[in-house]
Amino acid sequence: MSGVRSGYSRFFGGLLAGILMVQFTACTSTGDRQPTATGMETPAYAETLMAPIPTTGFATPLLPESTPSGAEATQSSDPLAGQIPSPAPDPLRFVFPSPGPAPVSAWRPPLYAIPWAPTPFDHFFFSRPIAADEVNWPLADYRYGGIFFENVIHTGVDIPVLNGTPVLAAGAGRIVWAGYGIYRGGNDPTDPYGLAVVIRHDFGYEGQTLFTLYGHLDEIDVADGQHVEAGDPLGLSGETGRVTGPHLHFEIRLGENNYFMSRNPELWLAPPVGWGILAARVMDTSGYLLDEPQLFIVTSRATRQNWTARTYGFGGVNSDPYYRENLVIGDLPAGLYDIRTAYGGQSYEIEMEIRPGVVNYFTFKGFNGFTVEPPPLPGEDFTPGAMETPSP
Repeated sequence: MSGVRSGYSRFFGGLLAGILMVQFTACTSTGDRQPTATGMETPAYAETLMAPIPTTGFATPLLPESTPSGAEATQSSDPLAGQIPSPAPDPLRFVFPSPGPAPVSAWRPPLYAIPWAPTPFDHFFFSRPIAADEVNWPLADYRYGGIFFENVIHTGVDIPVLNGTPVLAAGAGRIVWAGYGIYRGGNDPTDPYGLAVVIRHDFGYEGQTLFTLYGHLDEIDVADGQHVEAGDPLGLSGETGRVTGPHLHFEIRLGENNYFMSRNPELWLAPPVGWGILAARVMDTSGYLLDEPQLFIVTSRATRQNWTARTYGFGGVNSDPYYRENLVIGDLPAGLYDIRTAYGGQSYEIEMEIRPGVVNYFTFKGFNGFTVEPPPLPGEDFTPGAMETPSP
């Protein structure tokens, strides 16, 4: 009996020792396990995936700040050095160009393609001498025919641009002047035009040669005798000569390269698409041109924006042979306008439609007031004629 008891004792003692060993092993092997999101234990096979990457023995970082020289590289004792690949470039990284300067002027429609001649009487042969991202239309107070500097008549238009703005050829032709002295002759730095360029164009009008002049430049980038195309750079705007500030003085001359042979550039520069030009002949009650500048205010009915212009002064300016005008306002968006002026102590006003791409015309005759007399329009089969080539 004692032998049986001794056998049972040894059996149960071994069984108890085995159970204690299993529990001890379970406690030590699950103590570092992390619960999953569902509260269940992480499987043992995942422990290898979640274990941190050892850093001991890695002498080379993933993104080294410098590459060791050849001698240093061969003497490295790290068996894993150089075996970790560098990360590939970011496939979603884009390189964008640096933005250009913001345009100075507000958006405008593109110009009608030159030469633009919608009627037999029009001659919009020239593009703008200043690019479209700048202000490239005349100052209201410095239009053609204004009076400045002790009764000097303005024979061109002034376009307000900053010093260093590129000045462009308004049409194809050959340079016939580049420098000082276009008014007085010779290389005269005191010339009122300052540094100036003149182009004799490859085309003319009614058998006469056309010239364009670009005054008050800061720098000239062309030479006498050089041929240029429309849009080619001539130089940079400035404030040389007789000026009150930086701007481009632009003239159109017909027949001769002469101060007294100018024409109003606003009747020769192509307008923006969908915009028109306003021209007028302003007289006293007897039908004579006014001796003093007469102010006219033009107001858009759609936007209430105002434009102003004064009639030409006497001497040094020339009217178009067809329109016989002494007042022009260019670059007017098509639409209805109110035109106002005062004469002899009375106010006068008229409504007028500005049609796109053409010259819109009225007359004013003193106490008789306004009369709208648009130029005759071409027929449906009209095709603008080609520009004439002047004789040498």
